[in-house]
Amino acid sequence: MQLKAIELVQSAFEFLDGVIRDDGLYIFIGFVYLLIPFTIWAVSGGLRRKLLKGKPMLHVPPVIVIHLPGSPPRAAETFDPFPPLRDPPDCDHDCR
Repeated sequence: MQLKAIELVQSAFEFLDGVIRDDGLYIFIGFVYLLIPFTIWAVSGGLRRKLLKGKPMLHVPPVIVIHLPGSPPRAAETFDPFPPLRDPPDCDHDCR
């Protein structure tokens, strides 16, 4: 019985490999065309309405941002990865 199941799975995988090899592009395009309306429906709240049907929906109040008076924070020092070339400092001995 175990051998029969392995042969059945192997033949199913060979069939799927053949379908993907022959028609993979068309399957992919079909998934994309189905995904676009599903994404629009989910973003517009369709999935939330379907999952929470009959349950009370949690209402989150909007966030209010209050800017406090005072001086703005100092700007961070910018990092220059290529600083300008400078002359070496004066020294009494040969600096090379």
